[in-house]
Amino acid sequence: MSFGKIYSYPNNPRTTALLAVAKENGLDVEFVHEEPAKGVSEGYLKLNPLGKVPTFEGADGFVVSECIAIAIYLTAQNEKTTLLGKTKQEYASILRWMSFANTEVLSPLGAWFRPLIGRDPYNKKNVDAAQATALKSVGVLEHHLLNNTFLVGERISLADVFSAAIISRGFEYVFDKEFRSQYPNVTRWFGLIRNQSILTSVAGEFQFIDEAVKYTPPKKEPKKETPKAAPKPKPAKEEEEEEEAPAAPKAKHPLEALGKPTLVLDEWKKKYSNEDTRPVALPWFWENYKSDEWSLWKVDYKYNDELTLTFMSSNLIGGFFNRLEASRKYIFGCLSVYGESNNSIISGAFLVRGQEALPAFEVAPDYESYSYTKLDASNPEHKEFIEDAWTWDKPLVVDQKTYEWADGKVYK
Repeated sequence: MSFGKIYSYPNNPRTTALLAVAKENGLDVEFVHEEPAKGVSEGYLKLNPLGKVPTFEGADGFVVSECIAIAIYLTAQNEKTTLLGKTKQEYASILRWMSFANTEVLSPLGAWFRPLIGRDPYNKKNVDAAQATALKSVGVLEHHLLNNTFLVGERISLADVFSAAIISRGFEYVFDKEFRSQYPNVTRWFGLIRNQSILTSVAGEFQFIDEAVKYTPPKKEPKKETPKAAPKPKPAKEEEEEEEAPAAPKAKHPLEALGKPTLVLDEWKKKYSNEDTRPVALPWFWENYKSDEWSLWKVDYKYNDELTLTFMSSNLIGGFFNRLEASRKYIFGCLSVYGESNNSIISGAFLVRGQEALPAFEVAPDYESYSYTKLDASNPEHKEFIEDAWTWDKPLVVDQKTYEWADGKVYK
């Protein structure tokens, strides 16, 4: 039975690890060719409005973009996987190295080798600067791997699989014999990881290069007298897995039109952060809360039956909070994980500018994964729920079942 589809193009370094973990976990995943440089289909733009790759579309309709998120999702399908670490610290470190490879290594690496192979215009100054930046990042890996066989822990993890796939571009084009002699730890690590069956099964065997690719200027052809023609449209660039799209003009937030409230949110955030919550901060809040300016909401995750490890659920909250950044000036709240691994729920309470929740929350692409229930501060039960959600010192009772507080995050 098909688990879903991965949209990308062949040999995209950001996709290799996705195919690897899918195959490792026995997931039947279809590879669909979409190449942004050559134009993507209208149907694909409905899945990924930016038209970038990769994107995963599950057989159940679940869609997720961004290579790290997809890699985590596919890996987590195996509840017994060891690729995501054994502790919260290991899991955080895995994410750290994946992000490092994806941003600090691949971006300058692409700016280094792409002009050399004719994919981007060549400018020696820019290429030299990109080389220096890439080598500085690789130097961080070299130092870390001096005393570590793997990036995280004592066994191979998703950080190794993902990062090796990313850095393979360097070994393919510019990491020659001289480089490998200067960076022996990175070379040893890459050879070890790249030759694991999890990668060779989808990417084949890898051969090191002897010499780095060199820039060859295009041959000048003699000028021919030809009539002037209308300028031709510029050809599309080859696949640009290393480039980010230019930022769009920043749109105004819909809640900006409400003006300044008498309860200044930053004052409340400082009070909450610096004072004891129950005896000091909460009395201050209720004294200054204006129901005509603000509203209170119970926020619940819709898919608690899919939650597994509590620390992964906490990371899910963290990702949601990151995607709420555009609404930071208009909301405050806490979301917590209650219960234990494989038997937990996510719930919390938020203060929102205005009387509707969606203008504040729909800035996050995954806002529909949560339900929003308006609360009444004059209702004792509602008030108690808000205070408990913001203090983390009491369990949560749902359907006569008690869930102890396990972990939580504050959005402020």
